Amino acid sequence: MFKGNFINNLPKIYGTYTGGFIVFIILMAIAEQAGMSAKVIGICFVAFTVLIYALIGYLSRTIQVDAYYLAGRQVPTVFNGMATAADWMSGASFVAMAGGIYFKGYGYMALLVGWTGGYVLVASLLAPYLRKFGCYTVPDFIGTRYGGNLARLSAVIVLTVASFTYVTAQINATGTIASVALDIPFNIAVYVGLASILMCSMLGGMRAVTWTQVAQYIVLIIAYLIPVFWISNKMGAGVFPHLMLADEVARIAELEAQFGLGSVKNSAADLKQVPKGLSGITKAHAEVNTTPWKFISLAVCMMAGTASLPHVMMRYFTTPSVKAARRSVGWSLFFIFLLYSSAPMLATLSKLSLMDPNLATGIIGKSISEVQAIDWYQNWNQANLMFVSDFNGNGTLELNEFFMGGKAVVLATPEIAGLPYVISGLVAAGGMAAAMSTADGLVLAISNALSHDIYYKMINPKAETAKRLLIARILLVLIGFAGATIAALEIQGILGSVIWAFDFAMSGLFFPLVLGVWWKRANAQGAVAGMLGGLAAGTAYLIAVRSGYPGFLDITQLTFGIVGSVVSLVLMIVVSLATKAPDAATQKMVDDVRVPSGKAILGRQH
Repeated sequence: MFKGNFINNLPKIYGTYTGGFIVFIILMAIAEQAGMSAKVIGICFVAFTVLIYALIGYLSRTIQVDAYYLAGRQVPTVFNGMATAADWMSGASFVAMAGGIYFKGYGYMALLVGWTGGYVLVASLLAPYLRKFGCYTVPDFIGTRYGGNLARLSAVIVLTVASFTYVTAQINATGTIASVALDIPFNIAVYVGLASILMCSMLGGMRAVTWTQVAQYIVLIIAYLIPVFWISNKMGAGVFPHLMLADEVARIAELEAQFGLGSVKNSAADLKQVPKGLSGITKAHAEVNTTPWKFISLAVCMMAGTASLPHVMMRYFTTPSVKAARRSVGWSLFFIFLLYSSAPMLATLSKLSLMDPNLATGIIGKSISEVQAIDWYQNWNQANLMFVSDFNGNGTLELNEFFMGGKAVVLATPEIAGLPYVISGLVAAGGMAAAMSTADGLVLAISNALSHDIYYKMINPKAETAKRLLIARILLVLIGFAGATIAALEIQGILGSVIWAFDFAMSGLFFPLVLGVWWKRANAQGAVAGMLGGLAAGTAYLIAVRSGYPGFLDITQLTFGIVGSVVSLVLMIVVSLATKAPDAATQKMVDDVRVPSGKAILGRQH
């Protein structure tokens, strides 16, 4: 069936894989009709998909440096686009983004605008040129472009802070899904999620992560789109619900007015009863990104953060050529669009399912005891992701008496809408795929930077290949374990942690990367000052705002990257101009990077 080499057979291989996964979904549906319990179905979905990813990771094992760090630079554009989309659409995109839109309204659409628009910056400013450079990691580019170990070390520091913040959010997402699907405590489930992540990446590095991410994209996009179309059709919103979004939002506004949104406030005593991390529907009009500046500033931070995140840039190092890297960005955007265009619709359908009294699933206005007896409410209440209470004592559920965790919006909506439980199992598998794919890329980005840029480039340049890869794998495990331990503490929610990661990356890396390609006068002293100064300024502002400082210019803890990046830009320009210009060889190298054709700059240096 599969003749020739692996790359040429990719369409047949993943076509077969997709068909097999659809057959598995059908078998699970038949098993549900035959009486298989919801718990067993959830376990089957999560276990089956994770084992498939682990098998791909094992089959992709390698002891070759180029394969481990760069997947051999032979990933075709379409498949790299799928892998990038999976790498990109994290637990935040899959699990938490619709929840943010559900509770905060249009303000959180800034995430969609920023995360999508960021790829315009990636395509036009960075990806093709970093691919032409021929580097293994982002710090590899920084270290060689600016020269000196201090610049390389500074880039590793920023990369580690941003990526580690991001990876804790992904492990949080895998823990949430595993705890619900496997019915185990969250603080144990995060380590189950970690084990799943490591199985995919430890033996094969970037090669294993790439082919696993393609498989994960197929699972996550099927898992996200099927509930949207099914629920929409069931509710009468049309076969293609995206075209009906305005009508459905208007219906929500009517229901909010009917039920008196915001007319009844919860007392402090009421709110003390609500479990930590849950929000009420009455928070929908909270002061979050409701001004044009707040919306635009959050979108800008997400755009610049996208173009600064090392695990995103690494994906474009794996393509065969500069031209392929540019095309791969286009495919990435297409595959990302399929999910991002559906997130607002899913949030809207979820809220309608709960609020509309004309639907069998509507709960607002029903008796408290009736709602508390519903199976799906009991399941998610036990998971500490839903809560109702009769605060006003009238026995009827009001808008301000229902609370839900943002993570539950995507995961619980199929049950709320009355779909077969097999769809809930599918969504759980999709959420795991999304969180695992991003966590794989992030953990790999950190371990590769530490093993290649710190250990190999700075500590032991004569290290043998086997030793280099051993160090990389040990670091992979240690970083993952540290991330799981932090995630178990639940210091910040999934979406908040992800936004912080973008701001950290923007603060320290955006201008050193962009000016490294587009300004020959930028030098090592300026780059170091920009990276460390920007990261320090952004972090200081975040700490100050979290400690009660009101901030300035409406820059919040979600947009502190603006402070960091402005400081980074100013420091980089001032210090570069105040110190010696880069030598002629370095300036010629920058000129060569901007020429699409020709050999990679570092082609003979690794």
